[in-house]
Amino acid sequence: MDGTLLDSMHIWREIGPRMLQARGITPAPDLGERLKPMTARQGAAYCKEAYGLPETVDAVYAQIEDQVKRFYENEVEAKPGVKKLLSLLKMEGVWMYVATATDRHLAEKALQHAGIRDCFRGLVTSAETGAGKDVSPEIYERAMRRLRSNKKDTVIFEDALHAIRTAKTAGFRVAAIYDPSAEEDQEEIRALADYYFRSFEELFEAKSLE
Repeated sequence: MDGTLLDSMHIWREIGPRMLQARGITPAPDLGERLKPMTARQGAAYCKEAYGLPETVDAVYAQIEDQVKRFYENEVEAKPGVKKLLSLLKMEGVWMYVATATDRHLAEKALQHAGIRDCFRGLVTSAETGAGKDVSPEIYERAMRRLRSNKKDTVIFEDALHAIRTAKTAGFRVAAIYDPSAEEDQEEIRALADYYFRSFEELFEAKSLE
């Protein structure tokens, strides 16, 4: 969802450092990258342990959740071309599912505000599968089962290298969508993915996603 369907990765890269800086703590330069594959609660636990925060994990998570919730409810937008593509796929009878590291209640708000929730038959989250995309393909496997599909007829759209690696290792076809948050990973992403697009507008021009 984040970085693939939605222009939202910046909020996740900024939220941890901002929270620490507000406490007078200087975050590590790579903190945003470390938090990238984590759920919000995992990120809260990491920040508490790594930076010795006095609050409970629940309290740190609540602060993160509040900032993300406001962004998702009021600001988040779909990436250019997303609405057009989803509408066309839905009209063609293609079943679609969201597989996201973002907690369900936040993801639902984000998809609703972006105006694309009705395009999907449902969503599954990393918290619900008990494993992140960096360590397990279960989130993709579960979405595929709910779509009553198989790997031959399923294409996963992703923007993050760790997620693409996991999906490819599990035998899925992957369409990589460029996001600025993964700029440094583009060479490897291009090499791994079955399809690569700089934008959803570019995808409309492609003939190979059959």
